[in-house]
Amino acid sequence: MSLALDRAAQDLLFREARTANTFTDEPVTDEQVQAIYDLVKYGPTAFNQTPLRITLVRSPEARERLLAHMAEGNRAKTASAPLVAILSADNEFHEELPHLFPAFPQARDAFFTERPVRESAAAMNAGLQAAYFIIGVRAAGLAAGPMTGADLEGIRKEFLDDDHTPLMVVNIGRPGPDAWHPRSPRLEFDQVVSTV
Repeated sequence: MSLALDRAAQDLLFREARTANTFTDEPVTDEQVQAIYDLVKYGPTAFNQTPLRITLVRSPEARERLLAHMAEGNRAKTASAPLVAILSADNEFHEELPHLFPAFPQARDAFFTERPVRESAAAMNAGLQAAYFIIGVRAAGLAAGPMTGADLEGIRKEFLDDDHTPLMVVNIGRPGPDAWHPRSPRLEFDQVVSTV
């Protein structure tokens, strides 16, 4: 085997992990979310950027406000998930770079003074961090249901501000008995990997 993780860990994170569509009613605690973040914050990004922001939707009132912006096919599962997170990109992430990237604290002013450049960098690096977050949810023994089927601009206006760009909504919890759709095909190695 060429991988350092044992097969059970590989299965937990990738082979057996799936996008969950239903969940049990077992709650997801703040301690679990803290443990997930404390693991995934170490995932690499350019200049150690940390643009991902996580908004936990816990109250019934906030859940109702969110449901109004979800695509019809995503409303029921979002309504019943134990926890829902809005993942967004902070377009003002550059203000933290002098602290987060002490090897080159000038990176903030050298590369990120213009908003379009920041938005592009924030989207790329927060997208990476969102993927790490989903893997972290799996590492906690939970299932994630990431979705972009929503009025993201409506979500921004409802929950965020002009400096934050919503990326996706993620339902989180223990998978229910009918959580999984059949696994869709994947491309094979030779269809994806080339050598030059």
